[in-house]
Amino acid sequence: MRRWGWMVVAALAAASGAVRAAELLPLPDIRTAHRVTQKYTCATGRILHVTYLNATNGQSFAVLPVKGKQMLFVNVLSGSGAKYEAGSYTWWTKGPQATLYDAMLGEDAPPLLSDCVTIVR
Repeated sequence: MRRWGWMVVAALAAASGAVRAAELLPLPDIRTAHRVTQKYTCATGRILHVTYLNATNGQSFAVLPVKGKQMLFVNVLSGSGAKYEAGSYTWWTKGPQATLYDAMLGEDAPPLLSDCVTIVR
Protein backbone atom coordinates (compact mmCIF):
# COMPACT_ATOMS: atom_id res chain seq x y z
CA MET A 1 0.00 0.00 0.00
CA ARG A 2 2.82 2.42 0.84
CA ARG A 3 4.36 1.83 -2.57
CA TRP A 4 1.21 3.10 -4.32
CA GLY A 5 1.14 6.15 -2.06
CA TRP A 6 4.63 7.21 -3.16
CA MET A 7 3.76 6.51 -6.78
CA VAL A 8 0.71 8.80 -6.53
CA VAL A 9 2.84 11.53 -4.93
CA ALA A 10 5.40 11.14 -7.74
CA ALA A 11 2.67 11.31 -10.39
CA LEU A 12 1.17 14.48 -8.89
CA ALA A 13 4.56 16.12 -8.59
CA ALA A 14 5.35 15.32 -12.20
CA ALA A 15 1.96 16.57 -13.39
CA SER A 16 2.70 20.02 -12.03
CA GLY A 17 5.77 20.36 -14.31
CA ALA A 18 6.12 20.44 -18.05
CA VAL A 19 5.04 17.60 -20.33
CA ARG A 20 8.64 16.42 -20.20
CA ALA A 21 8.12 15.59 -16.52
CA ALA A 22 5.67 12.86 -17.55
CA GLU A 23 8.66 11.05 -19.10
CA LEU A 24 10.43 11.15 -15.75
CA LEU A 25 7.72 9.56 -13.62
CA PRO A 26 9.51 7.04 -11.42
CA LEU A 27 6.82 4.38 -11.82
CA PRO A 28 8.70 1.17 -12.68
CA ASP A 29 5.47 -0.86 -12.92
CA ILE A 30 3.98 1.46 -15.54
CA ARG A 31 5.82 1.48 -18.84
CA THR A 32 4.83 3.74 -21.72
CA ALA A 33 4.18 1.81 -24.93
CA HIS A 34 2.99 4.69 -27.12
CA ARG A 35 3.11 8.47 -26.89
CA VAL A 36 1.54 11.05 -29.19
CA THR A 37 0.99 14.81 -28.93
CA GLN A 38 -2.14 16.29 -30.52
CA LYS A 39 -2.70 19.97 -31.21
CA TYR A 40 -6.26 21.27 -30.77
CA THR A 41 -7.91 24.57 -31.62
CA CYS A 42 -10.91 25.43 -29.43
CA ALA A 43 -13.99 27.63 -29.92
CA THR A 44 -12.30 30.42 -27.95
CA GLY A 45 -9.38 30.40 -30.40
CA ARG A 46 -7.08 28.85 -27.83
CA ILE A 47 -4.50 26.37 -29.14
CA LEU A 48 -3.98 23.40 -26.85
CA HIS A 49 -1.22 20.76 -26.94
CA VAL A 50 -2.23 17.44 -25.36
CA THR A 51 0.14 14.50 -24.92
CA TYR A 52 -1.42 11.05 -24.73
CA LEU A 53 0.49 8.22 -23.06
CA ASN A 54 -0.55 4.59 -23.44
CA ALA A 55 1.03 2.16 -20.99
CA THR A 56 1.85 -1.49 -21.62
CA ASN A 57 -0.53 -2.48 -18.78
CA GLY A 58 -3.54 -1.00 -20.62
CA GLN A 59 -3.75 2.32 -18.76
CA SER A 60 -3.95 5.60 -20.67
CA PHE A 61 -3.05 9.12 -19.61
CA ALA A 62 -3.34 12.64 -21.03
CA VAL A 63 -1.13 15.57 -20.07
CA LEU A 64 -2.63 18.99 -20.76
CA PRO A 65 -2.55 22.51 -19.37
CA VAL A 66 -5.40 23.68 -17.14
CA LYS A 67 -5.35 27.25 -15.83
CA GLY A 68 -1.64 27.58 -16.60
CA LYS A 69 -0.53 24.28 -15.02
CA GLN A 70 0.28 20.97 -16.71
CA MET A 71 -1.95 18.24 -15.30
CA LEU A 72 -1.84 14.47 -15.59
CA PHE A 73 -5.26 13.01 -16.46
CA VAL A 74 -6.10 9.30 -16.11
CA ASN A 75 -8.41 7.47 -18.52
CA VAL A 76 -11.72 6.39 -16.93
CA LEU A 77 -14.76 4.45 -18.11
CA SER A 78 -16.74 6.22 -20.82
CA GLY A 79 -19.88 5.31 -22.70
CA SER A 80 -18.59 7.09 -25.79
CA GLY A 81 -15.15 8.43 -26.73
CA ALA A 82 -12.21 8.63 -24.33
CA LYS A 83 -12.68 10.28 -20.94
CA TYR A 84 -9.75 11.43 -18.78
CA GLU A 85 -9.98 12.87 -15.27
CA ALA A 86 -7.68 14.86 -12.96
CA GLY A 87 -9.13 16.22 -9.74
CA SER A 88 -12.37 18.01 -10.63
CA TYR A 89 -11.47 18.28 -14.33
CA THR A 90 -12.65 16.04 -17.18
CA TRP A 91 -11.08 15.99 -20.65
CA TRP A 92 -13.49 14.15 -22.95
CA THR A 93 -12.60 13.31 -26.52
CA LYS A 94 -14.60 11.72 -29.30
CA GLY A 95 -12.91 11.36 -32.66
CA PRO A 96 -11.18 14.66 -33.50
CA GLN A 97 -13.25 16.70 -30.99
CA ALA A 98 -12.67 17.36 -27.28
CA THR A 99 -14.15 19.30 -24.35
CA LEU A 100 -12.77 20.28 -20.93
CA TYR A 101 -15.15 20.39 -17.95
CA ASP A 102 -14.77 21.40 -14.29
CA ALA A 103 -17.18 19.52 -11.98
CA MET A 104 -16.68 22.16 -9.27
CA LEU A 105 -18.64 24.62 -11.42
CA GLY A 106 -21.76 22.46 -11.25
CA GLU A 107 -23.57 20.01 -13.51
CA ASP A 108 -25.17 22.64 -15.72
CA ALA A 109 -22.10 24.88 -16.03
CA PRO A 110 -20.65 25.42 -19.49
CA PRO A 111 -17.35 23.69 -20.26
CA LEU A 112 -14.06 25.49 -19.65
CA LEU A 113 -13.10 24.69 -23.25
CA SER A 114 -15.51 23.48 -25.92
CA ASP A 115 -15.50 22.58 -29.58
CA CYS A 116 -11.80 21.74 -29.48
CA VAL A 117 -10.83 20.09 -32.76
CA THR A 118 -7.61 18.29 -33.65
CA ILE A 119 -5.38 20.26 -35.99
CA VAL A 120 -4.09 17.91 -38.67
CA ARG A 121 -0.43 18.56 -39.42
